[in-house]
Amino acid sequence: MSPVHPLYAAMEPTIFEHMSGLARAHDAINLGQGFPDQPPHPDMIAAAARALAEKSNQYPPAFGLPELRDAICTFYARRQGLALSREQVIVTSGATEALAASILALVAPGDEVILFQPAYDSYAPMVRRAGGVPVSIALTPPDWRYDAEPLAAAITPRAGVLMLNDPLNPAGTVASEAELAMIADICVRNNLVAICDEVWEDIRFDRAPHRSLLSFPGMAERAVKIGSAGKIFGLTGWKTGWICAAPAMATALGRAHQFLTFTTPPALQWAVAEGLDRPEEWFAAQRGGWAASRRRLGDALAAAGFAVLPNAATWFLCIDLAASGIALSDREFSERAVREAGVASIPVSALFEGEGPRHILRLCFAKEGAVLDEAVARLAVFRDKLMAEKA
Repeated sequence: MSPVHPLYAAMEPTIFEHMSGLARAHDAINLGQGFPDQPPHPDMIAAAARALAEKSNQYPPAFGLPELRDAICTFYARRQGLALSREQVIVTSGATEALAASILALVAPGDEVILFQPAYDSYAPMVRRAGGVPVSIALTPPDWRYDAEPLAAAITPRAGVLMLNDPLNPAGTVASEAELAMIADICVRNNLVAICDEVWEDIRFDRAPHRSLLSFPGMAERAVKIGSAGKIFGLTGWKTGWICAAPAMATALGRAHQFLTFTTPPALQWAVAEGLDRPEEWFAAQRGGWAASRRRLGDALAAAGFAVLPNAATWFLCIDLAASGIALSDREFSERAVREAGVASIPVSALFEGEGPRHILRLCFAKEGAVLDEAVARLAVFRDKLMAEKA
């Protein structure tokens, strides 16, 4: 018998690792993996440096520094009207670890877990590792809307957990109030726990306040809210995230967390606590910079003949290859573009389990303007080449 668990022995690298590796190998512009390339805000770097010099560098509490847990509660009270206490917050080493702890604590062997597709590619493998069974519901471009009928049809007596990513990566869309209310109602009526991946909650461009599924009637005791300082501050390498849940559930999630990473670097926790206390104008300026990059990439792609899908959140724009006159699948286009055009992207089909669209491509716009301009110029030449091949 192989000493390696079969789930991991057969597992391929993530699409993000694969495309970023190709970008490095071909010296390509990387619009695939989602991280900003602009310098981080000096306030955050100064806060972290100050903490390194002035605060403890030893193990912080497993559930997180009390000061950061309090800051998270204050931030959500101010921004989303949530009434949370310190006992409801667990600090994790990034949102992916928060997801892993939530799944390990809440999914029992044999449980069915409802996943909307496309989905962050850690969801299904983690569900399987916990002994659960992923049940996928495909969303449809360009709007990627949530529909009560297929959701209700997917629920069986074995269903225990539903996972919701809102705003939605890779689509860059936001669920409506009516959609969230429908999902909450179905969770309550079917006794489902909801794991809510809300890491993009503060990167919205529709001027609407984010509303968590946790805030809907009947959901306070059955929803887990996951957040990410890496996304809020554009500091993805800091890997500082958190889980919010009812106190008893939070304690159980914390027990799973303690055997994953146990704790998160204290200097980063101090810095995030300080950052969350910044005024709204500070965050608005940061979002304004990302919004400008979003417009720049979207306008340039449209001018180059690409069909750009609607976007209200995240650092990503999607293009419809078929509507752009390109006959290649998203995977074929992505593989060829990084090698022949020098631009890395993410084929959205790689974030689907089972059947799904094969013509949607994701591009990260959180880059410097000159980088975006050069990427579009390269993609435009590549598109002309493909159109000539087709002719």
